[in-house]
Amino acid sequence: MSGGVSGLERDAVASVPNPIVVLDSADDPRATDYRSLTDAALRRRQDIAHGMYMAESSQVVRRAVDAGHRPRSFFMEHRHLAGLADVVARWPQAPVYLGEQQVLQDITGFHLHRGALAAMHRPAELRLDEVLDGIDADQKDARLRVGILEDLTDHTNVGAVFRSAAALGVDAVLLSPACADPLYRRAIRVSMGAVFQMPWTRVHPWPDGLASLQAAGFVVAGLSLGEGSVPLDDLVAQDHSRLALVLGNEGDGLREETERRLDARVTIPMMRGVDSLNVAAASAVAFYSTR
Repeated sequence: MSGGVSGLERDAVASVPNPIVVLDSADDPRATDYRSLTDAALRRRQDIAHGMYMAESSQVVRRAVDAGHRPRSFFMEHRHLAGLADVVARWPQAPVYLGEQQVLQDITGFHLHRGALAAMHRPAELRLDEVLDGIDADQKDARLRVGILEDLTDHTNVGAVFRSAAALGVDAVLLSPACADPLYRRAIRVSMGAVFQMPWTRVHPWPDGLASLQAAGFVVAGLSLGEGSVPLDDLVAQDHSRLALVLGNEGDGLREETERRLDARVTIPMMRGVDSLNVAAASAVAFYSTR
């Protein structure tokens, strides 16, 4: 370990049972999981193919482990290990990669200013019926609400929707197959770890799979500017005990074939010439209104 490492940092290293790997070069092959983190398309392909995702920030790493997710490895500057030593020690087989700030930045492609990263094993995706049965069992005879995201491309929006869903009592979030990955590091960070709290899965096939929700007693309503849309307040007044709210792509809204499968189309009335809200803002309004 370098002479710049403090006594506290050496104590933190000594306190964990994990293998400690000090990275002195950005070319170290052991750091492969942490390369090219700024290339979203590349990371999505690689991470899903390798069954992993990246948790970014000490807080998110802690929440991921608290949620029962299993780390492949941890990656941080020496000075951050003390604050995560209790989390790291829960998984003694997972190596801890430590390095100076510049070395870590050269590996990841960005300044690691949020404390730490962890390469996590991606949990198995649940089936739709497993998600529905799970929220049914949790809520018993209570009202159920589900948020559904169709083809969102912005990970920030996905994370924000998950955060709103968790905060406003939505029971699950469902995604179309083409929707951006909730376990991409930006989505996780924006959600403040809500992706670990919310039951979620993808709906296959899309949009025909919406019929499974309707068969389970859900009214499937889409936020739409299309013909026949009614104000959101009208839907709220109908007081459906099982409601699924579908939100469409940031630029194009809902697909035509999706709209044909809806039980209702609703809109949030706008003022001052504004035609619509950002999808994350619209989700918060809809989730709060239908609580």
